[in-house]
Amino acid sequence: MTDTPIRWFRDGRLARLRLQRPARHNAISAVMWRALPDLCREIDADPEVAAVIVEGEGVFSAGADITEFGTVFADAGSTAAYNAAVRAGLAAVEALDRPSIALVRGLCVGGGCGLALACDLRFAGNTARLGITPSRLGLAYSFADTRRLVQTVGPARAKDMLFSGRLMDAAEALAIGLVDRVLPDGEVEAAALGYAGELAERAPLSLRAAKRMIETMMAGADSDTAETAALYEAAYRSADFREGQTAFAERRPPRFRGL
Repeated sequence: MTDTPIRWFRDGRLARLRLQRPARHNAISAVMWRALPDLCREIDADPEVAAVIVEGEGVFSAGADITEFGTVFADAGSTAAYNAAVRAGLAAVEALDRPSIALVRGLCVGGGCGLALACDLRFAGNTARLGITPSRLGLAYSFADTRRLVQTVGPARAKDMLFSGRLMDAAEALAIGLVDRVLPDGEVEAAALGYAGELAERAPLSLRAAKRMIETMMAGADSDTAETAALYEAAYRSADFREGQTAFAERRPPRFRGL
């Protein structure tokens, strides 16, 4: 434990990006939003990182730090700067080069739920409570955040969540696709780490290509872009592909290199 409100550290081949304000239920301050892009760049620059776990110390996150609202929304300039920091922080998590998994325990509300939605997958403990609450505060949800929500749960369920601002339990979140796994609270961390550990045994280039292909499709592309075409072609010239073929022929697990 440190006094740093947000940090990342390596756990074997995994990067663990952790919110560390347990006394405030990991409410995300302006400082934390602004720190996210640099932290994500550091993770992407580490060739040994195969996957990323995004988590909170104790609960996941109660959302943006409401105690700061009087300051960050004091005038038009501060409002624009704060909203830009939130958008940039979530976009950085979404754009991580490696697969990302939100480890959701306890509260996952508002901006915390937005952070979980910026991850590729969400593993939740059975007592998790999730919701998006701008309608309770007289605020609007941003276009990028709403897009992630609609892509995850569909338009009708997104409307329900945004209209009502209600919190749902983990079972309902699983049923609507807001989370991808639900396990007992005492088992969810091991499950998320185990799944991420399995990804560390897969070809990094394959994981990166899959993530970028899907993101490009969800952004509206209906055919190859220059990036997706290059990713596809590069795979067949890669050391990972040669290693995969050799390992298959030798009937052994492949030993893929890092990005």
